[in-house]
Amino acid sequence: MKRLTALLLISVLILGGCGRKIDNSGYQATGDAILMEGQDPEDIMPEEEDTQELTLAYYPDRSLNPLFGSDYTNRVLMSLMYQGLFAVDSKKNVTPILCGKYEVSDNRRNWTIYLDPNATFSDGTKVTAQDVVACYLQAKENDYYKNRFVKHLLDVSVLENGGILFQMDTAYENLPLLLDVPIIKASEVNQTEGTPPVGSGPYVFVKTAGGAQLHRNPTWWCGNVKIPATDESIDLVEVSSPADVRDEFQFGNVSVVCTNPMSDSFAEYRCDYELWEIESGYLMYIGCNITYSDFFEDSNMRINLTYGIDRQTLAQDVYKGLVEPVTLPCAPTESYYSKTLADKYAYDPAKFVSFLTGYTIPKDEDGAQKELRILVNSDDSARVRAARNIAQNLTELGLPATTLEKTTGAYQDVLVAQTYDIYLGMTRLSPNMDLTEFFRGWGELSWGGLAHETLQGMCSSTLDNSGTYYNLYQKLAEDGRIIPVLFGYYNVYARRGLLPDLSPSRDNVFYYSLGKTMEGTLTEPQAEETEAAEETA
Repeated sequence: MKRLTALLLISVLILGGCGRKIDNSGYQATGDAILMEGQDPEDIMPEEEDTQELTLAYYPDRSLNPLFGSDYTNRVLMSLMYQGLFAVDSKKNVTPILCGKYEVSDNRRNWTIYLDPNATFSDGTKVTAQDVVACYLQAKENDYYKNRFVKHLLDVSVLENGGILFQMDTAYENLPLLLDVPIIKASEVNQTEGTPPVGSGPYVFVKTAGGAQLHRNPTWWCGNVKIPATDESIDLVEVSSPADVRDEFQFGNVSVVCTNPMSDSFAEYRCDYELWEIESGYLMYIGCNITYSDFFEDSNMRINLTYGIDRQTLAQDVYKGLVEPVTLPCAPTESYYSKTLADKYAYDPAKFVSFLTGYTIPKDEDGAQKELRILVNSDDSARVRAARNIAQNLTELGLPATTLEKTTGAYQDVLVAQTYDIYLGMTRLSPNMDLTEFFRGWGELSWGGLAHETLQGMCSSTLDNSGTYYNLYQKLAEDGRIIPVLFGYYNVYARRGLLPDLSPSRDNVFYYSLGKTMEGTLTEPQAEETEAAEETA
């Protein structure tokens, strides 16, 4: 009986450590290790505090230039190699890194950043204002960062006093939230192959006879600042697929990985681990074809369609519960996400069926009911499954629906031609959840007549005052031109107890602070900056 009890206990312990268990508190040594017979406590020598023996995975055929490289596996390395003007933690708190001080104009459209005079790259050369300008001009054009700057960033330039002036088209309450773009040398901004660009972070990428490694920079300009990684060198394992990454973590030596459950190639993890979930910005949503769809001759259908979308089932069946059902277009972790408001627009089949009793479904030339055409990109199999699920559920509720499954090129053609009723889209929102591109005239996401001057103006108001997000989300829900469905998270897996100080955030798995504060680095605008603000007011 004792043996059976022991086996059951072991089974419980093993099973308890597997699966989707979130533990961000980190392992703490308790000092209660079991001694062998005849062994004294002093015979047990603890491991050196700084020994971690980290190993990371990376794709050698994908860019390590942080302005271009969008692969989240490689960006784990980048968080140790590069630094931005600011760093942002998982709760959206901002801390200065390369920034030594900053100024804000009275109209909050002009932000001037001054570099920390001690900031240097790993080769010992100074980080310059010209490097910063080159990086932001490039970031504006690249897919990974452009959504946070589209149309809003009018110009970035170097002032005579050495400051870096960011000129925006609207007032910003917290522009530094977006200014964590990694800084590299101006001469290397387009270097996407071969040796990665030089960075200012604590580690340097090197190729050795035994393979690639990250080496700790002994002359790092930040000195002995405590960061989650402490090894002098970190081995890198080459991978070629998400399955490789998972297997190297589960069965190999890889210590920490970042994954995207909304990716079509996501590989599920089944082992003992610590897990952090960080909002990724990925929003799945429905966009209505207001201009040409017979289903939206008035606003009633699009306002009520939200009640026919079973988000909980989609999250579970398509993404194994690793995403969040949402009725508001932002991460539920944001301080301005109102659960009370969100609940008003959740799945309610009885309400949707009641609406359909008074709604006339459009008919074709033969008098038969038309099917609601759901356009979806067939190159994303998970999204196709979601679209089919939505079509089936709507049909069962009384609204005939079908999917239009098109490969990327054809999908874009149909969007342009507007020969659909709704489309199931996916976009990556900026850290401040800016929705401007949905509602700006000729905006990047304004397909199907979504542009709306009032909603665009309300988006600008949220950038200046996050307290107005509630008003925007309420107005959007009452209008229904976009219908939020799911919001994504990055899953960061680490070997249990290995990284007790790890506190990952979006785009920064190895987040750390230098101890600076926003209040301590804020200064009054100088005359030159004030004049520039008046010129752009």
